[in-house]
Formats: sequence, structure tokens, C-alpha cells
Amino acid sequence: MHTLKNSNGMTVEIIELGATVISVSVPDRDGKQADVIVGFDNPDDYKDNTVYFGTIAGRYANRIAEGKFTLDGQTYQLTINNPPNHLHGGINGLHTKTWQVENKMPQQIKLSCSSPDGEDGYPGNVTVFVTYTVTDNNALKIDYEAVTDAPTIMNLTNHCYFNLSAGEQDTILDHQVFIDADCYTPVDENSIPTGELADVMDTPMDFRNSKKAGLQINDKFEQLEFGHGYDHNFVLNNFNGEVRKAASVYDEKSGRLLEVFTDQPGIQFYSGNFLEGVKGKRDTICKKRAGLCLEAQLFPDSPNRDNFSDAVITEKDKYKQTTLYKFSTK
Repeated sequence: MHTLKNSNGMTVEIIELGATVISVSVPDRDGKQADVIVGFDNPDDYKDNTVYFGTIAGRYANRIAEGKFTLDGQTYQLTINNPPNHLHGGINGLHTKTWQVENKMPQQIKLSCSSPDGEDGYPGNVTVFVTYTVTDNNALKIDYEAVTDAPTIMNLTNHCYFNLSAGEQDTILDHQVFIDADCYTPVDENSIPTGELADVMDTPMDFRNSKKAGLQINDKFEQLEFGHGYDHNFVLNNFNGEVRKAASVYDEKSGRLLEVFTDQPGIQFYSGNFLEGVKGKRDTICKKRAGLCLEAQLFPDSPNRDNFSDAVITEKDKYKQTTLYKFSTK
């Protein structure tokens, strides 16, 4: 386990398995430090991390329909680990790998791992680098890089589940959520985007004005029924490849505010719909919606959608992505 700490006392703990963030301790409005990450008590428990607590997801984060995509005229079949789809890189995804430490400083660590040609069906030998930095203004900055020796697809994200109450509340339903998105990508019954960019106006998907995560989560709305809650990609406004504010979460009781900044076109808002029964921290059993994820990434199933962002990288490219999770109080 590696601990990063800034001069304000913010601490982040990371393990090499999955390059996983296992804790983030930040103050509430009274200055009390506490861990706002949902996960396991014992680092060994991350060996069977079926809910992807805190891990790096990839090679391709999110879903690919039936695990198939075509690249340069050749169709590739990926492993099916979320029937009938491929999810988060498959059976041997980056979350299963023991990453190597490239370098480490008090506020920063850089890790790397490799995925061989053909693993889980992906073409190309790929090396992935992730750098975690705890900044002086209480942000966890994540810089991603990847290189390949053959054309392939790449989409990386971090899968931290946040509960800003640090366990004081057993769900995130009272957390105030803001997402800077006029549109989202509707999905079918298998959680695969239809290809449409749908307006959030007058739907439960509208988070342009901050509202409680639980306010409309049980509405009779087909998309919420398909996802058993929120598990949808939002089309972020003002995408130009530069880092900008994309979302925020606020817990009124603790005063903790989380702001998400990213250079990605989409963010997957997942309301922890399948956490019920998972044994979590402090020897507790997680309730449904014990934590929420804001996963900055390309749109799901992009390799099969011409109107979505291009997910292909080649030997001449380098995949790059930056996302920050910034903490403060109000």
C-alpha cells in the first residue's frame, strides 16, 4: 500500500493490484478528516473485486455490445463477462493486474502495467501508465497514458465509489449531484447505447441544476428501469479536449463538496445499484446505493458507433487523459 499526503492533511491510499484507490481522507466543514471512498477493510479483499471498487477500468472501460468491434476491416471478439456484453476490459482487465511502481514521491505515484496482444481478445501489445497526484488544493489528479504496437481501442477510467458522509449515511440518495450535460446516451435493456443523444430536459436525467441523487431515482422512467437506477453516460458540455468542470457532488450534512474536472467527452454516473450485500468498510454490509461513481471516459460502445468519439489508437499515437477529483467544504 502506498500513501500520498499533502500539507493540508489530505491522504490517499493506493494498492498496486488494479492501481486501486482504497481510501481518500478529506476534512468535513468542522475539519474532521474521514475516508469518503466505499471499499473493503482489508487490501487482500480487492483480489475478488467484482464491483470494481476504486480500480482502473480498461482496456476499454464500460460496455461493448456483444464484445464485438471491427477495426481496419477485421472483427474482434472480446470476452463476455457481463452477458451479453464485454465490460471494463474483460476477465483479465486492468483491475486484475499487479501494477509496477515507476516512481514515487510524497504527493505522487506513477504505476504501469502491460496487456499482451490477444488478451481478452484485444489486438496489440499495450502498456498503460497511471499517475496519481494529491495536489496542494486537495484534488486527486489522475493522468493516464497508454501506448500500443498495433492499432487497438482504448478507454480508461477510475471506478471510485464516493460517499461524502464517510459512512455516516448508508446511501448517497441525499447527496446533491450536478452534471454539466444537456444530453445523455439512452441505453437498451442490456445497457448498450442506442446511438441517440437524448435531451435531458423534463426527464429524471437532468442534473444541470444540482438535485438529490434520490429525488427521481425511483420514477417510472424506462431508462431508470433498465439501469435499476442511474447507470448512464452523460454527454458533457463544452468538450474540446481541455480539462474543464464536468460534475459535482455535495453532502449537506458534512459540508464536503466533490468537483470533477476532466478532458473527456462523457461521464458515467452510476448510483451503486448493485452494492447491496457487499461487505464493505468498518465491517458493515453495503446497502443498495451505498456509493456513487462519476467515471470520466469515452461513450460506451464507441467502437461500434460512428457518431461517438473515436476510441482507436495506433503505434503513432499515445492515449492520454486527465481527470481530477477536487475536495472542499461549504
